[in-house]
Amino acid sequence: MNTKKYRFIFWDMDGTIVNTYEGVSKCVQYALEPYGIHIEGEKNIRHFIGPPLRESFPRYAGIPQEKVEEVVARFRERYNPIGVFECELFPGVRETMKAFHKAGLIQVLTSSKIEDRCRDILNKFNLTEYLDEIVGASPDGRIDSKIEVLNEAFRRLSLSYPGDGTADHPGYRKEDTVLIGDTKYDADGARQAGIDCIGVSYGFGTREELAERGAVCVYDSLDELREDLI
Repeated sequence: MNTKKYRFIFWDMDGTIVNTYEGVSKCVQYALEPYGIHIEGEKNIRHFIGPPLRESFPRYAGIPQEKVEEVVARFRERYNPIGVFECELFPGVRETMKAFHKAGLIQVLTSSKIEDRCRDILNKFNLTEYLDEIVGASPDGRIDSKIEVLNEAFRRLSLSYPGDGTADHPGYRKEDTVLIGDTKYDADGARQAGIDCIGVSYGFGTREELAERGAVCVYDSLDELREDLI
């Protein structure tokens, strides 16, 4: 499906590497409980997986802007010690990361989840060794949206891979980068950042929305994706 080869592989976290529905669902309900709000149905809970919580709570739960930080803090009250570990690895993730690592590709996690929580999940599944950089959101909201996370990844990689401008050592280049993600937020962020996005259909988004937002292709499994990118 995809014939272009990339040197830098950016991974989304929720819905791409791990199924975080259980942890996020329980923490959303916990955060909203004092306000008498209960989110019904898996489809509605999924709105809270992917985009920054500071966007999701006002948009999908009707939380007024002056209460957003309070609700986010309550979400993290349960998520940080408990909810972060209520997740499962998607099939093929370990095999794909291991294969990319063996092939010499540079892998970077780029998630709107708090960076320390990303590390918690990666350590839980022993995936950290395959990643060259882990970039997540900052607790203070300075880095929050997908484009902000991607820009931080670009900054770090430009420092780590400066190159010398030759063909053998070109340094970090956006043209050599692809983001693997499962939702329109990933496709939108990649487009805004000027890099390609490859979608996966097994996560929390849909094949249609990924294609509509500019994903160069969408895979149903990581086995097929892995074969095409190496």
